Order: sequence, then C-alpha cells, then structure tokens
Amino acid sequence: MNQNKDNTEVILFSDPFQHLVHPFYNKRIVFTGALSTMTRSEATKKVRVFGGILQGAVTKETDFVILGKNHRGKSSKQLKAEQLINLGVDIQIMPEDDFLWVLSMPKNNVTSTSNESC
Repeated sequence: MNQNKDNTEVILFSDPFQHLVHPFYNKRIVFTGALSTMTRSEATKKVRVFGGILQGAVTKETDFVILGKNHRGKSSKQLKAEQLINLGVDIQIMPEDDFLWVLSMPKNNVTSTSNESC
C-alpha cells in the first residue's frame, strides 16, 4: 500500500481496469412484504440492472431475502430463510433500508455482461 502526504492509505488495484462487482450481481433474491418506497415491479427491474436473479420462493440457492417495511410479523419466506440459515445455508436477510443503500451503489462499479439500463 502507498500513503499520500495526508498520511491516509491509498489502495491501488493491480489491474487499472478491474471493476468492483455489485453485491447483487449474479445473486438470487427474494422479496417478502410490501416495499414502502417502490413497487415490487420497480424493485425487480432495479435488481436486474445490477445482474440480480429474482426468485419467487426461498430455496437453498437463495442469496438474499429482502424484507419490505410494510409487513406484519414474520412471513413464511422469512421463516423459511431462517430455517435454512439454522441448517448452515448462507442466506442474508436484508431489511428494506439496507436494500435501498445497496441499490444506491454506483452502477459504474458493476461488472456485467448485460446491456440493460435503469
């Protein structure tokens, strides 16, 4: 690592054309509960732009379960995800606010073979 004159670390990629991969790229995502900030259709389009794969049900292949703010108690999808997590499956349960934060990550840092746009 190099240091600049302000004594803060500067990280240099070995390949200047290397791109960071968005957290949703090539990940399987399930929504549960109504989102408060957008429709399910809008959220689906945004996830697909970042290379995410939408699922209707939670399975061992699911990577993220997105919890909409407008839900009452735990949904069957959330319960299934928690059951699989307890069995050692790597599933992330993500509240809507965190989902929106991840969506806010710049698209230019995404490695994708898709030509889709927002």
